[in-house]
Amino acid sequence: MRPEPPRFLYEPSATRVCWSQVRTIRCNFDRIVIQNRNTNDKFASSPPLAIAMAMNSSPADADACLTAGQFRALAAARLRATPPADDELGLGSDFDLNPDAITLVDRAVKAAAVLVPVIARAPLTILLTERPSHLSAHAGQIAFPGGKIEPGDTGPLAAALRETNEEIGLDCAAIEPLGYLDRYRTGTGYLITPVVALVSADAHMAPDPSEVAGVFEVPFAFLMREQNQRIDSRHWRGAERRFYAMPYEDHYIWGATAGIIRMLHRRLFGK
Repeated sequence: MRPEPPRFLYEPSATRVCWSQVRTIRCNFDRIVIQNRNTNDKFASSPPLAIAMAMNSSPADADACLTAGQFRALAAARLRATPPADDELGLGSDFDLNPDAITLVDRAVKAAAVLVPVIARAPLTILLTERPSHLSAHAGQIAFPGGKIEPGDTGPLAAALRETNEEIGLDCAAIEPLGYLDRYRTGTGYLITPVVALVSADAHMAPDPSEVAGVFEVPFAFLMREQNQRIDSRHWRGAERRFYAMPYEDHYIWGATAGIIRMLHRRLFGK
């Protein structure tokens, strides 16, 4: 009697692929088709599970799975097409891990917008900035380009594009807005609308040193893997406060920036 072949490849509860059993893998936005090395059986999955499988797997093949075109299609299917209404607080805030701390801050909020720039490289990357050390607020922190929504801005998109141009000299002609995330409330009194966009890989940038100390890119796949999204803590206003952090090389991505990245992950790959 022939022994039963190993259970095939995909464990739904873990969303993992057993790569030692893979013979071939074909990937596009519609589905991933994987052929079992031992049995020649095939498994196919549909989006967003197909892309979520790749993001949660280990081989380098996964990083190359999501192209700019596939990301554009996924964003169209999963992101908000219009910005949140004024009475929507959204799903993310600095208080998610510290609900008691909301009583310690000013309840008044200021409207802001940031650009979440996904660079159309192979593989995709996300562009981030480092704030200068001389700033009075958030000095040295890692951030998305963006800032307050000014009276002359027609909305979050206009504000995000304006601030991006002012901070890093990125022209709006190189930016393809794809959609919005829910708003994110910070402990410093801002209500941020994130605008997700694709940016041309050959786009010219000229960072303003008074606005940013540097610009760098992080692989999109790295930020979308849950194992790279950890919870750290520090002492603040007499109590231990927790926050999300995603260290990458010598950059410490944390706070609102990490929280917005987690929102992007949940929106794109959540059930």
